[in-house]
Amino acid sequence: MDRRNLLKTAGLALAGSAILPFDSLAQTIKSEVNHLKNDNLQPLSNKRKLGASLEVSSIGLGVQNMSRTYQTTIPSRPEMHNIIRTAFEKGVTLFDTAEAYGPFEVERILGEALAPFRDKIVIETKFGWNIDQETGARLPGLNSRPEHIKIVVEGMLKRLRTDRIDLLYQHRVDPQVPIEDVVGAIQDLIKDGKVLHYGLSEPGIQTVRRAHKIHPVTAIQNEYSMLWRGPEKEIIPICEELGIGFVPWSPLGVGFLTGSIDENTRYAQGDIRGMETRFSSENIVKNMPLVNLIKKWSSQKQTTPAQISLAWLLAQKPWIVPIPGTTQMAHMMENIGAENVKFTSDELKEFNKQLNTIQIFGERLPPFVQAFSDVEAPQKK
Repeated sequence: MDRRNLLKTAGLALAGSAILPFDSLAQTIKSEVNHLKNDNLQPLSNKRKLGASLEVSSIGLGVQNMSRTYQTTIPSRPEMHNIIRTAFEKGVTLFDTAEAYGPFEVERILGEALAPFRDKIVIETKFGWNIDQETGARLPGLNSRPEHIKIVVEGMLKRLRTDRIDLLYQHRVDPQVPIEDVVGAIQDLIKDGKVLHYGLSEPGIQTVRRAHKIHPVTAIQNEYSMLWRGPEKEIIPICEELGIGFVPWSPLGVGFLTGSIDENTRYAQGDIRGMETRFSSENIVKNMPLVNLIKKWSSQKQTTPAQISLAWLLAQKPWIVPIPGTTQMAHMMENIGAENVKFTSDELKEFNKQLNTIQIFGERLPPFVQAFSDVEAPQKK
């Protein structure tokens, strides 16, 4: 089932004010695809826990592309506000952003949208890239110096229109700054009430242990999906060992797992997928068996490839909370419907048996980006 065709009518219906009653939306999609279960379009109802105490919806919303999409277009700001607010109305309580998105502009969009119900949701954002705090210019490398972190957080609070950040991540481990110094700065912010919880994104394993020893890590954020299962080797086991939540970014494989990318896809200049060898013309053909497997199961379970992909993630661990990003109302509604797609134990066993026979070709990121992942912080002298 092709996501683009599946949601074409719903997307057109929502393109204007996007205020159709939920039942009307469900009926619109159902009339176009008569085997899509209405249950799979219901609002979120379940909660999950990150770390010891941070409760969030089972599926969050990533807003990274709400200032500029992969295709380099600029979305309608009012419509982005509408998607964020509708997500909240449908049960989403975890919203993910970062200072680097924009830079700064996506935090502003999220802050504008969430202001009316700030106290009812969880905002997670990220610091760590070397960004000029006055101009937003991207400077070379990373910057997690303690004094810089505190300046960054002050800017975040203003852009997000809030007095605290619920979950603050180090976006990438800085190879020049001991993690002990980073966590020390975060502890100061926690004491001041400006940060409530913290996490790490794409960290090295020993850095996780060192950070957690100083102050409990609430969540780790890494790429994770059926397209990229790298975290299964070390990150997910250490999360289970230490009681850390796990928040997969790109849970739909930057669109590949929805069936919207194939060997005929061409990428706009600036779209990072055009630089990832897993999507090269040679490798994407080799990787299509994964999409075919997902489509087969989506047909069997009367749902969509995107929902199968997210449901598979949810079935891995009870403390995994994916954050699919989108700039399309219909896609957001489809994504949260994944909560109602369930695998029996036998189904999951059979699905994984078939999944494990599929080899993925190509690298997940360009080398110059991959170099920032799995980095260990230097030892404190």
